[in-house]
Amino acid sequence: MTAKPPATARRLRLATELRRLRQHAEMTASAAASRLGTSSGQVSNVETARFGVSADRVRAMADAYGCEDEAYISALVDMTGDRSRGWWEQYRGILPGGLLDLAELEHHAVALRTAYTAHIPGLLQTADHARVVFQQVMPELSPPEIEHRVSHRVKRQDVIYRTDPIRYSAIVHEAALRMKFGGAATARRQLEHLLTMGEREHITLSVIPFDAGAYPGSGQSVAYAVGPVPQLDTVHLDQSHGSVLLDAEAQLQKYRALLDRMAAVALSPAKSRDFVHSIAQQL
Repeated sequence: MTAKPPATARRLRLATELRRLRQHAEMTASAAASRLGTSSGQVSNVETARFGVSADRVRAMADAYGCEDEAYISALVDMTGDRSRGWWEQYRGILPGGLLDLAELEHHAVALRTAYTAHIPGLLQTADHARVVFQQVMPELSPPEIEHRVSHRVKRQDVIYRTDPIRYSAIVHEAALRMKFGGAATARRQLEHLLTMGEREHITLSVIPFDAGAYPGSGQSVAYAVGPVPQLDTVHLDQSHGSVLLDAEAQLQKYRALLDRMAAVALSPAKSRDFVHSIAQQL
């Protein structure tokens, strides 16, 4: 018997939102099942993503739970539409699941906001730079594992190259710009690539210089994926033990505020380009 593939991050998020809707309505699974004309087991299976759910069922559940936010309901309905598996599925069993979740998250996002202190954002890395990054992963990766990660990272970048690219805002600290990953030549090409990408209309690159001193979130790397409605925003944190996805409203508010304060500390996009160019000239 063929094993059932695990639920995608998008399907898990839909399940989470349907559970939140029921809980917000202060309704038990049994009460919800009675109102929907189904069993509490079916409600549980939907809320844990063991079963898929149709658009009509999502609308019925939203109605049963008294939700009147049509934009939110429509966004949930859209999440039921595409049951196909994305390009990242070819890496399942090869790369950690968190990397697949990140690719799926970026693919469906309306916009992305990121902030990095010690690294160039993955979506703006050259393949040579990415390869050096993965060569430092502990425990060490084999050459084939490194190449799988590099190819996955490059394919993730389609979201900023495709015909309908997402809006992307990246905050990078000077520390990341000055780290000579792969030596001076590789580092120079990486900075030149940053400058080229920063010229794209849908990409905003801002730099926090050393002179800015202390600032909120200085020890963190944050990726904030903007959903079609604020309730469906998601924060991605890249930890040493793996990826973490956050979507509770209090967490979203915290990281929105954090990114806003970091952006306020950063140089303007124009001054940031000049700053990156000056560092590249020194290499």
